Amino acid sequence: MEPRIEILKPKKLVGIHMGMSLSNNKTRELWQQFMPRRAEVKNRLTADFISMQKYGENWNFSPDALFEKWATVEVSSFAEVPPKMETYLLQGGKYAVFIHCGPASAAAETMQYIFGQWLPQSLYILDSREHFEVLPERYSPVDPNATEEIWVPVRV
Repeated sequence: MEPRIEILKPKKLVGIHMGMSLSNNKTRELWQQFMPRRAEVKNRLTADFISMQKYGENWNFSPDALFEKWATVEVSSFAEVPPKMETYLLQGGKYAVFIHCGPASAAAETMQYIFGQWLPQSLYILDSREHFEVLPERYSPVDPNATEEIWVPVRV
């Protein structure tokens, strides 16, 4: 599973976020709050959804380390933001983009490959920018045929 390397331009996102850890994962709760309200977001650029994680500098990949997770869509403008939703400007930069096929419950295997095999053997090091996944409009986390793009920030 070789990634493609992309230079991403900044993206304007609108959505909601929650603090969580891997051991206290609230991803399902976050998306259950966002999905019923997704149609309220104006100026959408695509039908895709973006699940973004902000780990912060020197974040420790441990089960109890806190991070911020966002459920968002990309927009062309921040002009109309629904109540109780927020804006976020994704920085952009160089990313390694992997394709995960299968249910979300199998994503740990893909992540293990990315961080345990590919990254240490590549010419890249992990950057301290946002990590995110691009989920197609009809994405279902339990679908065995689901596909998603995993965007990992890298630098040389």
